Formats: sequence, structure tokens, C-alpha cells
Amino acid sequence: MTFALVAKHRHIWPVSWMCDALGVSQSGIHARPGRAISARASCEAKLVVEIDKSYKASDRTCGARRVWRDVPEGGLHRIERLMRRDTMRARPKRRGKPQDDAERSVIADKILDRDFKADRPNQTGLAGVACILTAEGWLYVSVLLDLFFRRVVGWSMQANRGASLVMGALIPFETSAR
Repeated sequence: MTFALVAKHRHIWPVSWMCDALGVSQSGIHARPGRAISARASCEAKLVVEIDKSYKASDRTCGARRVWRDVPEGGLHRIERLMRRDTMRARPKRRGKPQDDAERSVIADKILDRDFKADRPNQTGLAGVACILTAEGWLYVSVLLDLFFRRVVGWSMQANRGASLVMGALIPFETSAR
């Protein structure tokens, strides 16, 4: 790695300066181009090809442990190191939206019939529920809008979806209507 760094930047800084800063010898830098590839480097190059094949076959979702099952001759720690060096990280599978397994009661009639005008406050409202994925799991938000004022009059946020979520948003609307 240091030899490659010195070779890459030798036209910018003097080799002696870089060797002093990195703690390597100048003779090693000058002898590097004529050296044959080491047995370990050639073995790791073959191993990286096998690791890459297994990694791509899994659609890039396998980590080092699952790749190690496909390529056991590499050894777990060596596979971990090579995957880290070549930036092969396990990509988590995407989570789907939460399943809606709530039981349905009778569907209410469409009272508004897409007429969103209100003559007085606290008479007509609209409600909506949204689900948000957070680091701790799904979070559900229920919002209630007053059609006369065209603003939020009640809202509720909970970790589970149910009647209490909607009722929590409805309570401020009911108390202001009285």
C-alpha cells in the first residue's frame, strides 16, 4: 500500500521525503517494479474473484459469514478483510410496508360526496392515517382537519394502528364542537 502511494505521488514530492514520512526504505521503493507478485498476493487475487462471484450471486446481500459458507478455503477473517478492502458490504433487504390485517366493519357512506365546503366551524372534518418508518420501527400518525378553517384540529401518534389512534385525533374536535 505504501509503495503504491509513493509511486502514485512521486511526481509531486521527492521520494526521499515520502519514504522518511512513511517510514520505508528508498531501496525498497526502487526495487518494487522488478519484483514478482508474492504467493500470498496471487492467492488473495484468486480468492477475491471467488468472493466477488458469491457476493454478486446473492444480489450483494451476503456478508462475510455467508460468503465464507460458499468459499470456506479462504477462512473467515481473511474473507472479512478482503471484503472490507474491496468495499463489499452486505446490503440489507428492503422492508416492506406493514401488513394491514385489521378486520373491516361495515364501510360508512360517503357523506361529503367530494363536496369539501363547510359553512360553520366544527361541523365537517377530514381524517387521514399515515405510517412512517423510523429507526425503532413503524410509527402511525392520524390527523384530523376542520374543513371550515382548513387546518389541523387534532392529531395522534402511536406505535400501533387501531381505534385508539383515530380516537386520539378525534377528541379535540369533539370537545371544541360542544
